Amino acid sequence: MLILSRKLDEQLMIGEDIRISVVEIKGDHVRLGIDAPKSIKVYRAEVYRAIQEENREAAQTGADLPNLDEFLPGKTDE
Repeated sequence: MLILSRKLDEQLMIGEDIRISVVEIKGDHVRLGIDAPKSIKVYRAEVYRAIQEENREAAQTGADLPNLDEFLPGKTDE
């Protein structure tokens, strides 16, 4: 893990197209601004973990879906 110190209004770059800015410092809270391409998804860690957990649960449901082949065009009974 890289650990950096930044002051108010200072920035850091990740690669060529992601910029992190220190926007505000109040007590023990720091507000960061993140400028990244729309193709890059940015989440708070706790939100990301919740999304991952939901995805794991959804994958494990194992819902028994009916065979839908008969509804596909060109499908004939053999």
